[in-house]
Amino acid sequence: MHALTFAGKETIEYNRVADPVLVQPTDAIVKITMAGICGSDLHVYHGRESGLDPGTVMGHEFVGAVEETGAEVKKFKKGARVLSPFTTSCGECYYCLIGLTCRCEKGKLFGWVEHGHGLQGAQASYIRVPMADTTLLPLSSDIDEKKGLLSGDVFSTGYFCADNAGIKPGNVYAVIGCGPVGLMTIIAAKHLGAEVLFAIDTIPERLAKAKQFGAIPLNASLTDVKEQILSSTRGRGADAVMEVVGSEQTLKLAIDILRPGGTISSVGVHTAKYFAFSPGEAYDKNLIYKSGRCPAHYYAEKLLMEELPQRYAIEDIITHTFPLADGARAYDVFDRKLDNCIKAVLVT
Repeated sequence: MHALTFAGKETIEYNRVADPVLVQPTDAIVKITMAGICGSDLHVYHGRESGLDPGTVMGHEFVGAVEETGAEVKKFKKGARVLSPFTTSCGECYYCLIGLTCRCEKGKLFGWVEHGHGLQGAQASYIRVPMADTTLLPLSSDIDEKKGLLSGDVFSTGYFCADNAGIKPGNVYAVIGCGPVGLMTIIAAKHLGAEVLFAIDTIPERLAKAKQFGAIPLNASLTDVKEQILSSTRGRGADAVMEVVGSEQTLKLAIDILRPGGTISSVGVHTAKYFAFSPGEAYDKNLIYKSGRCPAHYYAEKLLMEELPQRYAIEDIITHTFPLADGARAYDVFDRKLDNCIKAVLVT
């Protein structure tokens, strides 16, 4: 089959690789119809996360149809439309039972192979899915592929971020970063009842999309964001700040615009060794800080059960579609935000 493989810093190759095969009786092979390029893929692409084996198939966002199943797979048959979270999960360990599926004791991240161990990714024609019955989710006929793809990662992560913010009517909120996850966080926050919601970024097109989804756009390159939010809250600051970028600068901004006793909900993938604020600053703010990887299976199942993908135009963030063969160009366009790219997907 063909796949996009990691070939070193800022080098993605379109190669022929071995077809995946069933290894365990609980495995399924899925024929991929659409895969996404995620912001966290760029951490690998830029070399900010080391350890990935060269030749690893990239990607962890996908939808498709079941091609083959192991003898112990009961929930899915050949031809079933499915979506997947970005990690596998067993459904029976302590963490799965409490809803923290991203920390499943047997779980692994798609698209991460290190020292020969791990799972190949989704930017390919086919993928092997371990523990298929408790990893995959059915994609019903009333949900198109774009909505399904986003539900498995980006929409789930945005909802997780907003959920951790403890949204209450009448309060003031801010989202830092209007990329794919930030825009999904805005939709989720509005759904959960946020009335006054600021969206902070420097890219006009993304701020325009944030406004479309119901947020008040603030261009950080044109206005003093801290002053604007303080003046809008009688000097207190936002009740919660949702940080989705994963940089020292955005985390520092988050605490600067937060009121005492407020919450920072951070889902940006941070690779810095230290916090951007001191323990003293956190103490002085009576800070509530929530962070971590989204339990995507738990949230994707919740979103599907409540039919939220059908209720909101989440697919509007997908601005670019590329054939798998043009994957290297797709990475470049997504990375450099060329042609106003917000979210890029690949079709096989």
